[in-house]
Amino acid sequence: MDFGVVFQCDPPASAVVELAVQAERAGFSHVWTFDSHLLWQEPFVIYPQILAATKNVVVGPMVTNPGTRDWTVIASQFATLNEMFGHRTVCGIGRGDSALRTLGSKPGTIAELKQCVEVVRELACGRTVEYRGQQLKFAWVDNGALEVWVAAYGPKALAATGQVGDGYILQLADPDIAAWMISAVRGAAEEAGRDPAAIKFCVAAPAYVGEDLAHQRDQTRWFGGMVGNHVADIVTRYGASGSVPPALTDYIKGREGYDYAEHGRAGNTHTSFVPDEVIDRFCILGPVENHLTRLRELQDLGVDQFAIYLQHDAKQQTLEAYGRDIIPAL
Repeated sequence: MDFGVVFQCDPPASAVVELAVQAERAGFSHVWTFDSHLLWQEPFVIYPQILAATKNVVVGPMVTNPGTRDWTVIASQFATLNEMFGHRTVCGIGRGDSALRTLGSKPGTIAELKQCVEVVRELACGRTVEYRGQQLKFAWVDNGALEVWVAAYGPKALAATGQVGDGYILQLADPDIAAWMISAVRGAAEEAGRDPAAIKFCVAAPAYVGEDLAHQRDQTRWFGGMVGNHVADIVTRYGASGSVPPALTDYIKGREGYDYAEHGRAGNTHTSFVPDEVIDRFCILGPVENHLTRLRELQDLGVDQFAIYLQHDAKQQTLEAYGRDIIPAL
């Protein structure tokens, strides 16, 4: 199993770069960031600094979207970074949440997402695509490569992931929900004539190593609120039962809106509806043994990477514990 770490691009950017360096030293293979330019600094400015300061880590957004940048610009950014640093990027992408909603826009459609995945990947790999009625190709790309991993929760987004994605990002660490989601992606890939085994699976969730569970829950309750934004869209589209596991939809019944000014922040005041039981299922908390047990469950499901969100008050402690006790064991 590979291990990634997910940062917000809070200033100073130099602190994000330093944390990325520490993550590589601890044995992490991937450094991801949020991509929401009104809330945090621009990640594509920070990526070359991370790549220059490290030797092997792969960088990318968790996640970008088809709506805030032209698709050819997204592809050019990745292709340029790969040319400079030797194919050390990955594109995580979804329909869009905070990046678009803070602009007063709605998340994109599944059709747009699928087309964007193919345009970005093909251009970054140096191949020709049709975009806006034109045949386009980066003449300067030689021997390009880029994987595009799709973040999804709902049935149509999961199907799209299986149809076009190189990887699947699930932003929660509940093994039962993960099993259902992974099965849906694999089934869609098989129906599309693709090899389900070729799709990489990444589970991303807050991880906090320590003994004080009550404090850890308070520090990670924001995550249930963030996931709840996507779940609310699913419930609006499909209803609260039948299409997705009830374990994913039941907990948002007490949800009363959301303030993106506190998005992804410990102490978010709009996430009191998230019960402790959901935090314990969606995140990985507690002593090292808890982390190893859950990660082995996910590994048995076919999860290739666990990416930890480090939006809490024990970043260094958790990085060190993973580097010392968890990554070597797995």
